[in-house]
Amino acid sequence: MRKKIFEMIEPSNRDGLLGRFYDFIMIAAIVASVVPLAFKTSYLGFEIVEYVCVGIFVIDYVLRMICADFILKKGKASFFLYPISPMAVIDIIAILPSVSLLNEGFKLLKIFRLLRTFKVFRAFKFFRYSKTFDVVYNVFKKQKNILITVMSMAVAYIFVSALIMYNVEPDTFNSFFDAIYWSTISLTSVGYGDIVPVTAMGKVITMLSSVLGIAIIALPSGVITAGYLAEITKLEDEDDDDHKYK
Repeated sequence: MRKKIFEMIEPSNRDGLLGRFYDFIMIAAIVASVVPLAFKTSYLGFEIVEYVCVGIFVIDYVLRMICADFILKKGKASFFLYPISPMAVIDIIAILPSVSLLNEGFKLLKIFRLLRTFKVFRAFKFFRYSKTFDVVYNVFKKQKNILITVMSMAVAYIFVSALIMYNVEPDTFNSFFDAIYWSTISLTSVGYGDIVPVTAMGKVITMLSSVLGIAIIALPSGVITAGYLAEITKLEDEDDDDHKYK
């Protein structure tokens, strides 16, 4: 029985009609639960949809807990490890704001209304049902060492350039955090213009920062693009092999 449930709920098993129907129900629930976030006013229809969608999410979570050993393939330990897996955490975050029993009448507890913000995580549940996400995930997994190196370079660059500018133009920045903010938007070549250098040396540093920033930002883009193309080619080759054997 648990094996059949696993084959129905897991994205890797989508050949059966039941599995595709399950996908349709989950995607529809995700979309329906996120739509009310685009409205400031709450309507009765939205509340009904909320309860229905949360009920579906709870059932989905329970079914995945039941099949945790099939999902993680780590024996009995899977039942303890699954609740802390990334997708399970997203599921919980998507559910908790709607099942909160806090009384909103207490002013001190109103801060917990911020938990409703976590409903946006419901959109991330799409990842479980997206083949495209599987490709992107594999790209990041295979290229993670390069991407971590580039990210480390970017962080170091932001810190160093911020430190230099903070000392070159102390009157321009109210705090070191402002210098970090300036360095970050310069790295990405966004340049909002709310903080600008006023000295000649500061302008020279800004120009160098922008040029180097373009180079650093281009590195991960190239790595991800190359990895994505390689993954797509791999999938196409696998499909061709499957057709040959059929």
